[in-house]
Amino acid sequence: MIEIVNLKKCFGSVKAVDVKSLSLNKGEIVGLVGNNGAGKTTLMRLMLDLIKADSGSVTINGMDVSKSEDWKSLVGSYMDSSFLIDFYTVNEYLHFICDAYSVDKIQQDSAIEMFKGFIEESAWAENKYIKDLSSGNKQKVGIASAIIPHTDVIILDEPFNYLDPTSQVVANNIIKKEAERGALVLVSTHNLAHVANLCTRVLLMEKSEIIKDIDNSHGEARQILSDYFKI
Repeated sequence: MIEIVNLKKCFGSVKAVDVKSLSLNKGEIVGLVGNNGAGKTTLMRLMLDLIKADSGSVTINGMDVSKSEDWKSLVGSYMDSSFLIDFYTVNEYLHFICDAYSVDKIQQDSAIEMFKGFIEESAWAENKYIKDLSSGNKQKVGIASAIIPHTDVIILDEPFNYLDPTSQVVANNIIKKEAERGALVLVSTHNLAHVANLCTRVLLMEKSEIIKDIDNSHGEARQILSDYFKI
């Protein structure tokens, strides 16, 4: 589904991403972990063509993300609050996302309704703009916006930030359901417990490179990550 070949990105003299070969497949929940500065967010932004690579390529379903926009209908994503529209209400924004992904008008309300229990009730007020929401509710709206179109690929950068424990459990269950229907879900997080419990595969980045590609189908990642991070 996602293929990366000889992908490199530098900021001045600092090498941010150097990934020679990587294949990510439908139905996987892939955790991307590493210390600050490892290159996780930069890698995700390259996948979404938010920044340009110095060399190499990212293809999604065979389409080079830097040379086409056709792949965008296949990908739902949320990186940070800059993806939101401050002066929309929650309802307006999620309908906007539905329209952008050509979700059937008849199905939009029911698709959005699924997130009524996830996003706090007060956030849905008709006179409340996204800019006025708490960090937790902004995060929930962002996650909802990435999930609602039910795309083939879902990319989430630190989705568990600002979420209380109950909301983290709900987010985990949402992600699992998306993978069960066949989506590739890529999640960057510092929360190693979530990685070990949620992800079927874990990529460990260090100094721009993926140094371990761990099959976590039987929980192997927990001990490997524990040893690496010395916890």
